[in-house]
Amino acid sequence: MSISPDNSEYGFQFPGVFEITAMGSSEAGLAEEVPRLLESAGLIVLRETLIAKSSSGGKYVSIRISFEARDRTDYETAHRSLRAHPAVKWTL
Repeated sequence: MSISPDNSEYGFQFPGVFEITAMGSSEAGLAEEVPRLLESAGLIVLRETLIAKSSSGGKYVSIRISFEARDRTDYETAHRSLRAHPAVKWTL
């Protein structure tokens, strides 16, 4: 199934595929936790898009992954579910 916006001239369109980034402790296993949390929230996660980058000191990691959102509620659910994890400091 392919999801694409009705009118790509207007930025944020639903349904669509969105990218989310979670940043937190490198010791928390966020590369495994982020997709699991999003799927537990009922979202379709595109696991093959996962990119993990460590900070220069290795203390933090950022996890970027794409997911499908049917509407604004799905998008907000993604951020809320990741921010609820104690090791996640920020989401973008």
